[in-house]
Amino acid sequence: MNRTIKTFRSCVGAAALAALSVPALLPAAPALAASPEDAKQLDQAVEALRAIDTLKADFVQTDRSGQAVRGVLTLKRPGRIRFQYEKSANMLIVGDGKALTLIDYDVRQVQRWPISNSPLGALLDPKRDVAKFGKVLQTGNPNVTSIEVRDRTHPEYGVITLIFQRKASAPGGLELTYWVALDSQNKRTTIALSNQRYGVPVTDADFRWNDPRPKTRR
Repeated sequence: MNRTIKTFRSCVGAAALAALSVPALLPAAPALAASPEDAKQLDQAVEALRAIDTLKADFVQTDRSGQAVRGVLTLKRPGRIRFQYEKSANMLIVGDGKALTLIDYDVRQVQRWPISNSPLGALLDPKRDVAKFGKVLQTGNPNVTSIEVRDRTHPEYGVITLIFQRKASAPGGLELTYWVALDSQNKRTTIALSNQRYGVPVTDADFRWNDPRPKTRR
């Protein structure tokens, strides 16, 4: 196993955290921020995510040492997401709206996190106020919006920063270009998106996976 894949496996927690960040803002109401301008930017970012029905994009996941793994992201509202990593990683992360599942085919292991117990999972609860978790960070560029998402009552969940760029052809006029996940051990993971395709055919079958665990004989 090469060094890149070893590093990738060591930051699986951060990858799972990052996977939750994309749909995290979708079910919640737009939040009021510290200023009218911040409130407007946060509202626009939430609405841009809500405007996505389906999405496919290429991604590059990079850790703090610069090691990178590529793959394809598939998203379908509400709350379904798939990280199909390159063949060398031989791993898969799938969110079915109820839980986030990591499948490691090399070691035949499956890990599953109920969304309610997952990092930032509270943001998926429509009863929660996203104002507690979302904060606009100033970028100095009117075409770039940065949203920091954290649950201050649970610092162990880490921090997610979502970066949007203005793009007229993107849903809501904003395109999510990358996000950065920082876990409680200060492990940094960046996922950069490219070649975003909106409204593409995506079915429930895209979020199914083959269980690599040996079947138990009775």
